[in-house]
Amino acid sequence: MPQRSIEPDLAIPFEGGALRPWRKGDAAELARLANDRAVWRNLGDRFPHPYTRKDADWWLTEGCRSGTEMSLAVELDRGLAGGVGFKFWADPIFRITSEVGYWLGREHWGRGNMTRALRAAVPWALDRYELVRIEAGVFETNLASGRVLEKAGFRLEARLERSVIKDGVVLDRLLYVRFRP
Repeated sequence: MPQRSIEPDLAIPFEGGALRPWRKGDAAELARLANDRAVWRNLGDRFPHPYTRKDADWWLTEGCRSGTEMSLAVELDRGLAGGVGFKFWADPIFRITSEVGYWLGREHWGRGNMTRALRAAVPWALDRYELVRIEAGVFETNLASGRVLEKAGFRLEARLERSVIKDGVVLDRLLYVRFRP
């Protein structure tokens, strides 16, 4: 498996922004953007709510440095906007597959920012990590995220009925996939 560490000067450009490593100086803006129930309701419960400065400090010193994940900040022309991450499974039989997750602060929604970021991040990850498949799971209630994935070259592969619970509600999880060309 290729190295999962990130060079400190890495920049993956896309129209209107770039993906880059997280920095300690991101803490205040990360806490501000992430502390939004509308953001939290579309993410797994490892993403806390409320999202505090303490959560941001932990993420920037420990959380984004996991050996099973690779995480990048989404920076737009106006600064930090969200994050994109790739999760890798421990069992080597899954070494050709990763799961992508992403989020943006609400003020950056609806402008194509995440579609452009994923169009840059996914080919980079496919090559960098020698992947064949990248998956993305979306709650059935998050139709906008499904549209983002479709615009970024993913297709709906499966509906996993009643497979997740968020905020006390059992939901279907929509599984999108993109393959190496």
